[in-house]
Formats: sequence, structure tokens, C-alpha cells
Amino acid sequence: MVLELSDNAAYASMVPAILKVGAAMEWELLNQIQLVFDEFIEGETKKAQKLWKDFLKLHPADGVALMGELSWDKFRLFFASLDLENKAAFFAYFTHKMQRYSLALLEDVEIIRILRTMSIDDVADLFNQLSGGELQRYLKLLRKRERERILSLLQFDPRSAGGIMDPDVLAFDSNLTVDKAIKTIQKLQPRKEVFRLIFLVDGSGIISGYIRLEDLVLKSADTLLSSFAQISPAIFTTDIDQEDVAKEMRHYDLDIAPVVDGQSRFLGVITGETLVHVIGEEASEDLYRMSALHPIKNTYFETSFKRLFFERSGILILLLLAQSLSSTIIQRYEATLAGLLMYFITMLISTGGNSSSQTSALVIQGMASGEVNKDNMMRFLRREILMAVALAFVLGVVAFARAYYVCQSFWPSFAVSSSLSAIVTVSVVLGSAMPIMLKKLNIDPAFSAGPFLATLMDIVGVFIYCYISTWILF
Repeated sequence: MVLELSDNAAYASMVPAILKVGAAMEWELLNQIQLVFDEFIEGETKKAQKLWKDFLKLHPADGVALMGELSWDKFRLFFASLDLENKAAFFAYFTHKMQRYSLALLEDVEIIRILRTMSIDDVADLFNQLSGGELQRYLKLLRKRERERILSLLQFDPRSAGGIMDPDVLAFDSNLTVDKAIKTIQKLQPRKEVFRLIFLVDGSGIISGYIRLEDLVLKSADTLLSSFAQISPAIFTTDIDQEDVAKEMRHYDLDIAPVVDGQSRFLGVITGETLVHVIGEEASEDLYRMSALHPIKNTYFETSFKRLFFERSGILILLLLAQSLSSTIIQRYEATLAGLLMYFITMLISTGGNSSSQTSALVIQGMASGEVNKDNMMRFLRREILMAVALAFVLGVVAFARAYYVCQSFWPSFAVSSSLSAIVTVSVVLGSAMPIMLKKLNIDPAFSAGPFLATLMDIVGVFIYCYISTWILF
């Protein structure tokens, strides 16, 4: 059967509805389980057996989402009721905090079986979250070779190329023939991951290039791999930050990239799947920092109320005290602002905050993608200064018209217009310069956006308005 374009369009229009229905059914299932939880755990009645059957039909990721809504006591009973195969399937999708708690519920034999179903890099990620005592206990359960490999990964910073790489991959000696390479894949594939790109090493383990998996089908059996190997455009050492790894892989449009040690010996790869996680993690962290918050490691509901309260209240108190400077300035220029000029103060400082936030967002995004860098920094700043002047002129004209409509007087309107133009110019320059200055100080530029910059522009904006209005009118 050949689908017509109209059929595809009809199917595409159905997808959102299908997703909504699926989600609704999952949450309805959770509600039914919650209502008869004790009966469900015992699993003896027909209703309980049907609920178990429906639950185990879910994809493990969806099942984990529902389990995450249970209280800790119910989660513990629920997890204990699963057979080992399903425990392992769900465990792979747990957050690190859920995995850590779940390990404490398992027998040693179950722990060993579950850990061996996981990739070595996933186990290392989990072990990075454990206390020293927990780490020692679980390491003792593993074979010596497994312990050594996990410990070798734990030595790397979790946010470095070494910390996010997958070492369980197949690499070929560059002197192998196509025929031997295919036989090796057939022999080792269940134990080694095979990706579309396969990297080649020499006798010392030093990376020498890569081949594509399809090349093994297209080349003759006796062809040496080295004869059609290609050089990878990006090779990462273990100490490179994951954010820089993501930038390079996006720049070269790579699905997979090799990781080497200081002597260029091949250690593992960073996959597209890992890249997606890194980009999501970095984006989440930037959002937190743009809100003047430190990133939280766990999910929102896994983070204690106490920690969230102190994290948020501390920043807000600091901003409150800083904002009080605006009140001091207004009090100092009370005579100037009396009457109609006070009417426009919120318009001016809001416009300044908006323009600075807009500019800083452009800079932060440009720096994150690598488009704005040290090579073109001055060009970028020159362009933003011109943009500041252009925006100041246009917004100044609009502000003059608005002010004149209200007060029907030239000089007060001119004071408002001139103040707004100056505020916009300063805000655009500050919004451009602050992320760059923070980057030079090795501080995440994302901190320059949001509340900090808005508070600074409120203070600066009030001062500029009061100063210019006093100078023009008095």
C-alpha cells in the first residue's frame, strides 16, 4: 500500500490527538492503581491482574513517570512487587536519586544483575552520585575487571568529555581487512556497541581515523581498512568541558565523536544520544542562571522545599536591598519628579530593562552557539552600539509623542524623550558588555541576564531620568 500525501497529512493531524489520548489513559491507569493500591500490590483479584497487565504494557519511561507520582512508601512496595526483568527495565529510566534509593531495596544478587544490564558509562554516572560507603559496597559486588573500568571513568570530571563518553565501543586495528572486520563485529556485537562510524587504531591504540559501517558492505573482502579510512574533524581529550564538546559536534554536524587520552590513545566515543542530554542539561542550567538561581541536580519534586526556599529567598533579599537604591535616588530628586514626570517613570525603567534583557539574550545565545567569539567580539560590539543608537532614536521619538499627548508641553516631553534615549543606549551597551565581561572572569554569562541585569537597569534608569530631567527643566 502506498500512502498518498493526503493520507500522510491526515495521519500527521491525528498524532497530537493520539498523544493526548495516550497520556490521559496513563494517568487514568495511575488513578485506578492509587484507588485500590493494596489490592493491586497483592495482585490476586482479576481487577488487580488487569491493572498489572496494563501497567506492564507501558513503555518503561512512561511507567517510571507514573511511579514517580507515588509516595515513597507506595513506590517501595510497587518496586518490590516487580520481577527482576521489569525492575531492570524501569531502573534504567529512573532519575539518579530514584536509582540510589532503589538499590537500597534490592538483594545483592539483584543489584549485580541490574548493574550488568546497564552500560558501563551509565553505571559510572550512577556511582558518581553515591556516598563513599555506598560506592565501596556496590563496587565489591562487581568483578575485578568491571570495578577497574568503572573506577577509570570515575576519575574524570562528570561534566568533561571523559565523564560523558561511552567506552564500551568497538574499535578496529587499521591493518584489518574488511572480511576480518565483519567477522569481528559478528562475534563481539552483543558485548560491544557498534555505531555507524567505527574508529581505527594502530598497534599502540592511537587513533588513526574512522570508517563507515556501510563501507564494510561496499568494499571487497580483502581491502585493508586503512586504505579507505577518513580523519575525524573533531577529536576530544578527556578534560574538555561537555559544553565545548556539544558546540564542536553541532558545528561539524557529528552523530558520534572519539575521545582520546593525552597520548591520542582511543578511549571511547560521545554519541548523539549523549549530545542531546548535554544540550538539554546546559539549556536547563542557563535558564536557572538567567533567573539568578543555581542549577538543581534533582527534579523539582525531588528537591526539598527547604532548599528551594533558601535558594530563592536569598537571591530575592539581595535584589530587594539593591532595588532600594532606586528609592533613595527618587527621594533625592523628589522635587524634579513631582507632578507629571512621576507618571512616566515606570515606562522608562521598564523599557530599559526590556532592551537590556533582549540584548543579553542575543549575546548569551551567540556565545553558547559559538557565533559570538573572541575573533569577532569587537565587530559584534560595534554593531550593538549602532543598534543602541538606532533603537534610542526610534523609541525616543515614540516617547516624545506619548509624553506630549499627556502633558501638552515641549520641555517635559523632551526630558522624557531624552531620558528614554539615554536609558536605551546604556541598557543595550550593558546588555552586550556584561555577558562578555563575565565570560572573561570565568563566570557563566547566563548570570548577566534576568533579575541581576533588570535590577541594575532599574537603578541606572531612575538615575538617568532624574539627572537629565533636572538638567533640562531646572
